[in-house]
Amino acid sequence: MCGIVGYIGTGAVQNILLNGLKNLEYRGYDSAGLALNDNAGIKVYKASGKLNNLVDLLSHKNNTANTFKGIGHIRWATHGKPTVENAHPHLSNDEKIVLVHNGIIENYQELKDKLQAKGYTFHSKTDTETAVLLIEDEYKQTKNLEQAVINAVKQLKGAFAFCIMHQDEPDKIIAVRNHAPLILGQGHSGNFIASDIPALIGQASQSIYLDDRELAIVTQNNITIKTFEGAVKIKPMTLIDMKAESISRRGYPHFMLKEIMEQPDIMRNLLSSSLSAKDAPITFSGLDADKLFSHVTKLEIIACGTSLNAARVAKALFERLCRLPVEVTAASEYIYKTNLTDENTLCIGISQSGETADTITAVRQAKEAGAKVLVLTNRANSSIIRYADASLPLMAGIEISVAATKSYTAQLMVLYLLAVMLAEKSNKITPAYAETIKNTLLTLPALTEQVLDLSEQAKALAAKYKNATDFIYMARGINLATAAEGALKLKEISYINAVDYAAGELKHGPIALLDENMPVLAVLPKDSVVFSKVLSNCEEAKARRAPLIALTTESAVLPENIFDDIIRLPDAPELVTPMLCAPFLQLFAYETACALGREVDQPRNLAKSVTVE
Repeated sequence: MCGIVGYIGTGAVQNILLNGLKNLEYRGYDSAGLALNDNAGIKVYKASGKLNNLVDLLSHKNNTANTFKGIGHIRWATHGKPTVENAHPHLSNDEKIVLVHNGIIENYQELKDKLQAKGYTFHSKTDTETAVLLIEDEYKQTKNLEQAVINAVKQLKGAFAFCIMHQDEPDKIIAVRNHAPLILGQGHSGNFIASDIPALIGQASQSIYLDDRELAIVTQNNITIKTFEGAVKIKPMTLIDMKAESISRRGYPHFMLKEIMEQPDIMRNLLSSSLSAKDAPITFSGLDADKLFSHVTKLEIIACGTSLNAARVAKALFERLCRLPVEVTAASEYIYKTNLTDENTLCIGISQSGETADTITAVRQAKEAGAKVLVLTNRANSSIIRYADASLPLMAGIEISVAATKSYTAQLMVLYLLAVMLAEKSNKITPAYAETIKNTLLTLPALTEQVLDLSEQAKALAAKYKNATDFIYMARGINLATAAEGALKLKEISYINAVDYAAGELKHGPIALLDENMPVLAVLPKDSVVFSKVLSNCEEAKARRAPLIALTTESAVLPENIFDDIIRLPDAPELVTPMLCAPFLQLFAYETACALGREVDQPRNLAKSVTVE
């Protein structure tokens, strides 16, 4: 979840590293640090808190001359509080080796005990310091940084990506990957190392993705890749075709708002690639659907966070349209529970980054159990792809804000298209109904634009309820996941304790929470099945004096004097309403966070990509 960068070359090292860290700050903002190597040796600068604190510290230093390489780090704390002492980079006891790390070393305490017994001194509470001292111990025997690193990493258990420098070997940086993402970049002024592509945009023209148990010896003019066993690997370069504009706010006050507003275009892009007209078949480039779904009798969908809520919508879709049993499981739970996965199971893994550690582990376990694996991810070269029989791109572009918005919409659209395609192929729905659903999907971008035009209503609602300390979201049917995602967005960025409930379950306990200080937001688009039932649940809430908000559709007829606030979205079939409700709930969460003065793009304690279990 931390972000690491490295650079060796003729460019302005400090500025290049700081720019890279700025573009990775969504990965963590508990502390930041740089290690710079010039003709006088290695200098380390660290600051707790956000990157700006490190920038302020460095503004009083003169590091522009004679600096030819460096490594940097942005931290999301796991072991040790977010203090200067625990910030990266970490130095060896002899202060000649310096290291930055993303991941968790699971056997660090055992190794730490052994190193302390040898006389090594620890200055932090991190697991990372164990790695740098272990490399120092190996270097004393080998007098060769590459061999010392190989000897050390073979003793480590867990997930780690490292950038390592040694004062006595100034011509290189060693990069290491094992179960944590790491990318190498090649540019005109030198070579780069980073946790993610945004750090390389505008700096490097080509990239190489390291695989697990690989290390790279990076010099100004060359990159050599080896396995932990020492075998040289020849890997292809990939063109970096992203522009700096893709990681700019384009005039919006926050990345989150920009990304919310991009959703109609993302829908259009996905539709144009898979569905040309309402009477055309749905296709996915490179996907052999007949082969993937042959002999499948059950679906398992595995995800975390926002992606898990998309999976919950998918469960309703596949069960309703395809008549397939679907089990949705949080990846962190799948890993440790008894699963009935077998060769007749299709496992769908959903991860925006493709680097979510829990999801990767769960998908790997499903594959080992004999399941076919389909992956939905926003990153075509991400780690999760390695375990997939097939993958579907989300085409959402880089998402910078920690709170997922456009990637959620992209996940939903791909899942809708996939469900309708399978239902049509398996004759579980009539051709006429398939055409109706496909026509509705084609109208969603324009309908979503109408939803986004309600931003002033979202702002007014936020101003009214911003001082609430707790919030309840409730729904029934396919929009249960919508309520969960709406509540998640509100608590992520406003820090209001928002909880979602099935509306019918309110009276089985949670109703005890209701009073005039507990707002309830009911998701109740007009339909013929559960609309009246949710209305009855709203009556129950109003009888307990709860402030009541309705998120409904234009033609829905609501009783008078029940709702304090009513938000009306464009009419659409109930099946697709999760696609329309989510953008408004994102806007409401965004406006609430702004009204409270929160750090919208970088909410406390969170990181964009969770690369540790």
